[in-house]
Amino acid sequence: MSLEKVCDILKYADHNNFCVPAFNAFNYESIKWIIEAACEENSPAIVMLYPGMSCFIPFSTFAQITRDLASKASVPIGLHLDHSSSYEEILFAIKEGFTSVMADGSGLDFDKNIEFVRQVTKAAHAMGVDVEAELGRVGSASNADDFVNSQCYTRCEDVPVYIERTEVDCLAIAIGSAHGNYIATPKLDLERLSEINSITDIPLVLHGGTGIPEDQLVGAVRSGINKLNIGTEYMELFMSSLKSQAERGVKNYFACLNAIKPEVISYLKRKINLLKPRQEHVGA
Repeated sequence: MSLEKVCDILKYADHNNFCVPAFNAFNYESIKWIIEAACEENSPAIVMLYPGMSCFIPFSTFAQITRDLASKASVPIGLHLDHSSSYEEILFAIKEGFTSVMADGSGLDFDKNIEFVRQVTKAAHAMGVDVEAELGRVGSASNADDFVNSQCYTRCEDVPVYIERTEVDCLAIAIGSAHGNYIATPKLDLERLSEINSITDIPLVLHGGTGIPEDQLVGAVRSGINKLNIGTEYMELFMSSLKSQAERGVKNYFACLNAIKPEVISYLKRKINLLKPRQEHVGA
């Protein structure tokens, strides 16, 4: 299959009541193994790049690797630029081959958030690129107030206005998750999620997938989440697995990669399977 539009993948997920995992990747193997795991589970997946990683793997290289591997995949694969608050950076990523971007205006007030995202959607849509935005604030898991304080959460009454004015394709919402490793167990506001889901017809995104208890993730999917972002957990597993091989005396980098692949693939498949519907599916 060729690279699929993220919006099409998520609309299919929404229609079929399941969630697509979106993993932050950082090198060739981390991209390749996401796609391999998705194919083995017969389920779509999304490969994301956080802009800060572009100093290690350029936008164009990341996009080309993903596009090439997706062309050989048996399931839909999406390519997405994670959190960017720079209009110029987003346009550059699109130029370099990204087919979906996140315009992150969550650090701005409501009206300026809308203004920034609308500027991005106007340009991106003209080039056939999907746009995700964030309403509310998904902060840091190292600060309990960021995921416990409901003042940071998405206000239901803001959602229809925000979507109408920005013309965004999918919406990341704040319902009690945060980025990184949690210092306390999060408790997602599934009631708020259900209400938001009832008043919008675009796919909903949950950031901060690392460390959320599985029962809450399943509940979030049942309540309307169609895309789950996972970054820290994946990167830390990759690193800890390499470290374990080094501690066992494996000195060859490529031997280390071969040794950790089964564990990493197993993790990815477990996450994909957790979010799948009861029935098997393939196409978007």
